[in-house]
Amino acid sequence: MKKVIVFLFFLMTTIVFGQIPDSLKNKWTPAFIVGLGINQIAFTNWVKGGDNSVSWTLSGDFRYDYYGSPWIFKNEIRAAYGRSKIGGEIYRTTDNDLFIENVASYDLGWAVSPFFSNAIRSQVARGFNYKVDPEVEIANLFDPGYITQTIGFVYDKYANVITRFGLGFQETFTDKFRQYSDPVNMAKAFRFETGIESVTDVNYKIDDNIVYVGKLRLFSQFKSLDVWDVRFENNIAAKITKYINVNFIYYVVYEATQTPYTQVREGLQIGVVYNIL
Repeated sequence: MKKVIVFLFFLMTTIVFGQIPDSLKNKWTPAFIVGLGINQIAFTNWVKGGDNSVSWTLSGDFRYDYYGSPWIFKNEIRAAYGRSKIGGEIYRTTDNDLFIENVASYDLGWAVSPFFSNAIRSQVARGFNYKVDPEVEIANLFDPGYITQTIGFVYDKYANVITRFGLGFQETFTDKFRQYSDPVNMAKAFRFETGIESVTDVNYKIDDNIVYVGKLRLFSQFKSLDVWDVRFENNIAAKITKYINVNFIYYVVYEATQTPYTQVREGLQIGVVYNIL
């Protein structure tokens, strides 16, 4: 029931639409944004208590799109890596994400258009479980790695909301950490799944300096259509000055092969953002 409520809430954001600007049509449009967020505090003879701390996050988002007729191509590479340290403790990883997506669609003049997509999800570097002492490594670059190919139909007549639905093929790659590819026996380093995938992207300008970006991905295997993987990403960015942004993120993830519990990630950050392209 909770998953249905989340899905309906996401669909309600489609009430506002915007056409693709003429300036973007029939040409390749690159965009490259990098961001750096830093938080630091230090104490000397501070009688009220406290401890030194430092944290930073480096992120990048590269897009290369083509809005033509009849073809539309969308390409994105998004990565983020962050670390933090409190007092004399070791540095800990706080952000560790890599996402690559390529989407090609063909306009037939219908309400929906056929499309093909390829998506890659992984980590930038090693990930650890810090709830045990000493910490235990539980992930690395493409360990696990997820690759999904989907063919189906896309509704992309509006720039603010794009919805895709189709037949999906998902591959899970591992090396050392086979609990992701074979959670029962932890013996196989590769898992192949076929099923149904739905992806909805929202990019909505709330105000002159506030933008909401959201992505909802649903995937279910044909052999277990009563179980759905859910990845719901929400990002609200507010531009304070030309180079200073405030970002609030809220991610909800449910993947039964990873854990039976719903994963939630939330963050608020002030940082420097620079548009290279």
